[in-house]
Amino acid sequence: MRLHLKHLLLIVALVHVNVYSQQERMNFIVIFADDLGYGDLSCFGNPSIVTPNLDQMAAEGQKWTNFYVGAAVCTPSRAALMTGRLPVRNGMMSAINRVLYPYSTMGLPESEITIAEQLKKAGYTTGMVGKWHLGHKEQYLPTSNGFDTYYGIPYSNDMNMVLNSDHHYGYWELWTKYYRELQTEEFHVPLMKDTKIIEQPANQHTISERYTDTSIRFIKENKDRPFFLYIAHNFPHVPLFTNDRFKDRSKGGLYGDVVEELDFQIGRIIDTLKAENLDQNTLVVFTSDNGPWLQTEISGGTAGPLKDGKGTTWEGGMREPTIFWAPGHIKPAVITQLGTTMDLFTTFSKIAGIALPNDRELDGYDLSEVLFKRKKGPRNEVLYYREQELYAVRIGAFKAHFITKGGYGNGEKVYHKNPLLFNVDQDPGERFNIAEQHPDIVAQITRFAIQFDGKLSRMPDVLQHIERAK
Repeated sequence: MRLHLKHLLLIVALVHVNVYSQQERMNFIVIFADDLGYGDLSCFGNPSIVTPNLDQMAAEGQKWTNFYVGAAVCTPSRAALMTGRLPVRNGMMSAINRVLYPYSTMGLPESEITIAEQLKKAGYTTGMVGKWHLGHKEQYLPTSNGFDTYYGIPYSNDMNMVLNSDHHYGYWELWTKYYRELQTEEFHVPLMKDTKIIEQPANQHTISERYTDTSIRFIKENKDRPFFLYIAHNFPHVPLFTNDRFKDRSKGGLYGDVVEELDFQIGRIIDTLKAENLDQNTLVVFTSDNGPWLQTEISGGTAGPLKDGKGTTWEGGMREPTIFWAPGHIKPAVITQLGTTMDLFTTFSKIAGIALPNDRELDGYDLSEVLFKRKKGPRNEVLYYREQELYAVRIGAFKAHFITKGGYGNGEKVYHKNPLLFNVDQDPGERFNIAEQHPDIVAQITRFAIQFDGKLSRMPDVLQHIERAK
């Protein structure tokens, strides 16, 4: 494996770090669902899907109701989480290919600093389990981006699709009409351990359980040192699979079965932390990479009261159900302040006592004062980029749309000469355009958008590079 300059810098940083003792440093676990909707958990209002473990985490911790991701589709959203930067800054957002594919040739640029690399400066052990989707070639895998270990499927579970001869459906028909008939063998996705493929096609009926088994082993093996564990489930992204214990269990159908299994597996993680006496020294964050894939109809989730879903810059595409859990540190609360996944890079750095990089623009804020002291947080704006354009901006309660477009071929792309304006505190469903009543607010947000986007420097598009057409 190549030893990059950033890896040498990490080694130098480790020699000088002297912030906290090993026992004092807080552990971090990020659990990332895939395509989970804002309204898919019982603690966020779903009437059919029962999620007792996440509900308990929300009751014991903080439920954030205005928490966002950096993009409305997989790859750029994950790049934003890992780097604390808008994906347009690092080339991981494209108007050509919105995500990476098995035939993509590139991945997260080597110049980027991931949360894992940042935490290693303070001596953290790092592990990644699940869906990476930031490059499947060796130089882009988690083990080349600060993670000591990796176990998972490197991209979306619907890729490398090889249908049986009996199936003659179009892509969308698979999910909207025939989703119960699909076989896990029809998706030739690889299961990897570090840099090696150990199973192909991966058995997706058992993948959520195996991700959890691997995560539990990591926790137990590293309980005496500070660790960062990133668990990125492949579900409830289509195709939907679960094991026999959860099949036909939920009133929410197969989609509900899959979400309820995820909840069960997350409960096993929490139980392990408690059994190993790590619950008082571990911060667990649960959220999703983007909103529900509504075009898959019954195979997809729901955004609850929010408008639209995956792929769009409406609220349903980028506002996610989010829970912070750290017993003894976080007092139970419902937090209505703004936050984003990009804030995790900054927040974890603050908690671990690590200086932020000063050679790049970061888009995250430190949320630790909100988490631990219930003070007002520093974030007052959210930027909604799609492809490589700024579609919308939220400042405080108000959100202005400059461009709108539906998800995955639904609806025309519209440039709004007169931006749409919504009070998304009072109207989270974005039903009532109030631009005419508040021209001063439209002008304020427009000025902010022009100034911010005008100064933002973009790296060349990484996602456009492919080996062949699909």
